[in-house]
Amino acid sequence: MGFPASVTLACLIATLVPASALNVVFILADDLGYGELGSFGQEKIHTPNLDQLAKEGTRLTQHYSGAPVCAPARCTLMTGKHLGHTEIRGNRQAKVSFPQFKEGQHPIGADTLTVASVFRQAGYATGAIGKWGLGPVGSTGDPNKHGFDLFFGYNCQAVAHSYYPRYLWKNDRQVEINKKPVPGHAKQPDGEVKAEKWIGENYAPDLMVKEAEQFIADNARKPFFLYLAFVEPHVAMHPPLDRLDEYPEEWDTKPYRGECAYLPHPRPRAAYAAMISDLDRHVGAVRTALEKAGVLDETLIVFTSDNGTTHRGANGTAFNIGGCDADFFNSTRGLNGFKGSVLEGGLRVPTIVRLPGKVKAGATDATPGYFPDWFPTLCKAAGLKAPEGLDGIDLWPNLTGGETVKRSKPMLWIYPEYGGQVAVRLGDFKVLRRGLKTRKPGTWEVFNVIEDPNETTDLAAGHPELIAQAAALLKRENSPNPIFPMETPDA
Repeated sequence: MGFPASVTLACLIATLVPASALNVVFILADDLGYGELGSFGQEKIHTPNLDQLAKEGTRLTQHYSGAPVCAPARCTLMTGKHLGHTEIRGNRQAKVSFPQFKEGQHPIGADTLTVASVFRQAGYATGAIGKWGLGPVGSTGDPNKHGFDLFFGYNCQAVAHSYYPRYLWKNDRQVEINKKPVPGHAKQPDGEVKAEKWIGENYAPDLMVKEAEQFIADNARKPFFLYLAFVEPHVAMHPPLDRLDEYPEEWDTKPYRGECAYLPHPRPRAAYAAMISDLDRHVGAVRTALEKAGVLDETLIVFTSDNGTTHRGANGTAFNIGGCDADFFNSTRGLNGFKGSVLEGGLRVPTIVRLPGKVKAGATDATPGYFPDWFPTLCKAAGLKAPEGLDGIDLWPNLTGGETVKRSKPMLWIYPEYGGQVAVRLGDFKVLRRGLKTRKPGTWEVFNVIEDPNETTDLAAGHPELIAQAAALLKRENSPNPIFPMETPDA
């Protein structure tokens, strides 16, 4: 498979790496809240494998997604560009602009440079397993056209609403896994809700884990870059029945009937916890595969989430979207906001980095960082030259040497959906504005997220200089994007 000239130029002349080079496994959860791991304060959901990963590595306690929803977050991660420069700034379906595609999201361009392309040109085996969301198979956003030798999983985010779909993709081929697929959306206003009604033959996450284990075994003797975009705990909630019994029946006093979208479930709290524990088991399986291959301690493991936990449902219901009970689990650990918001609860994500001998074990790092930083950071870790023009900074010196990285590029979000929102992190402060595309736009808000991480006290009246600085940065960093238009406001 060839690469666009821009990729070759951006990578310069990449030297093929030796077999002893550092491997990278980047694990991305889907809609996992900041407080939903034991190592980040969770008290009800069992996450022993991820907690062990945290003991052996460093927890990043002020790490942010590049966007508050799926597709744009993944685009900032893959490209190292923030929401003012990246192509994908929302969850637009591909068929809106390209009716020939029946599934998938708006595609990234043919010449878009991804971190996987840099690793592949350097001689790494590259795999993407899980959820893609950056363009249909056969489009300019096809993962096989952007540096991945192997893609296995869901190409389309909407298809991923079901854990028992008819098929998954393996590169450009549909692999049927359920002759009778289970839909991702349904309602049951009355009658007994039965979990078994929404169970299919093959549970997609289990198949994706097996593919990851095989990829590691197949490439154990050469360096590899593996991107694992797992789908848990994104709703719908329908984990295998035997996994519900890990949690008490008395947790659930009433069923979820699909009133906040996705699927009904008789034990919604147990089901949600089971999905996160399933995610934890996946991480354990990947760790075991690395250990069996003899490369565990030569592999940089990064774990994080694409955004915060799912947002509130309709007024009058205790459930969040899909039946999640975020209050019961303290899913945001007190942070304000949920998925779809530039408040801390929508953007701040649990993040763990492990590499013995390089990354300190049992440590906590409160350095602010976000998804665009991973492109240059992973390149530095692997000894590869990062391309020019990225919006992220290299966090590797901080992760490995305890140095405080001085941020030379701003952390910002220009998000046109959910009413239109912008935010900038300026030192200890976050400056934001919401509702920009509504009839009643909100005013500027300023929070000291160190002293007030829950964003309860708006300091805007006392900090006009921060608002002016944020407004100027947003205007400077907002490149035109006719597919995802968004004008930034004046101070």
